[in-house]
Amino acid sequence: MEFAPEDEGRSLSPECPTLLLPGLSIGNVGQLAVDLLIASTRAKRVGWLDAPSVLPCVGNDAYGPVAEGDLALPLEAYESPLHAISLIQQRSPVIKVVRWSHRNYLTGCAFIQGMMVTFAKKFANFLVRSGKQHVIVLSSLDSGRRKNIDASSGMQIYYISSVSDDGTDTDCENLGFEKLAEYNPSQRRWKYLTSLTEGATPQEDVISDEDELLEDDYYPGLPFAALFSCCKAKGLRVTCLLCYCSEGDNITDSFQLAAAACKLLGLNPDKFRGKFGNEEGGWITPLSWTTVYGPPPDMSLF
Repeated sequence: MEFAPEDEGRSLSPECPTLLLPGLSIGNVGQLAVDLLIASTRAKRVGWLDAPSVLPCVGNDAYGPVAEGDLALPLEAYESPLHAISLIQQRSPVIKVVRWSHRNYLTGCAFIQGMMVTFAKKFANFLVRSGKQHVIVLSSLDSGRRKNIDASSGMQIYYISSVSDDGTDTDCENLGFEKLAEYNPSQRRWKYLTSLTEGATPQEDVISDEDELLEDDYYPGLPFAALFSCCKAKGLRVTCLLCYCSEGDNITDSFQLAAAACKLLGLNPDKFRGKFGNEEGGWITPLSWTTVYGPPPDMSLF
């Protein structure tokens, strides 16, 4: 994984030891939350990451305040020295390669080799080289897999942390976050993921469609799990902040996930600089959000 700086000779600043990034998942809540944090902290783009396993994409300037034709690419790095944070925005997923053997053709089953662990390993190595100390992964989980629903409360933020073997973190508990009960390092898929990050098998994350997938296999198969395991294996402190959601308009969920990240960082969104940088403001919605779900319906139809 190579870093291409915005300005020649520049790299990620050691004065921003905490890095936030999304773990791509259902509803794109992690990406939307990172968008919100970049726009609201007035973070500046400092470069791009070149990762062959990430699908290429290109778009117009995502943050504005007006679209000036600056290209937005799949992996971009931002920094906010005022808040001592770096942010990575990932706009497209990591590829999967389907491989067939003679036996696969006979049985109709393919082996799916995902590149997520390979990507996460290279990404963790890059963070170590860049001097990062704390990695915060923002991601979402399928609400259809939620076992316990408390309709009387608002959206619950879940977490897992590398500070203890069982994933618990006193700081997160004190903030009202709940440890993800499905994180079980002794469960077969979590153990398998750990072995991959430690280089125990040369075949990386090869999973057979013939294997019976259990309910708990869902969580270690998500991108946030690979990022968590690989960064932890490199000695980095890692915290994953997670929420349940469904596909659709998840703008509200992204505000709450971004607010949870601010709580963890000790930041107050009400103190973020305003749109013009000379007054106190709050959250700033990115320019790209004006068309994220298309125009409203024509009310004359009703």
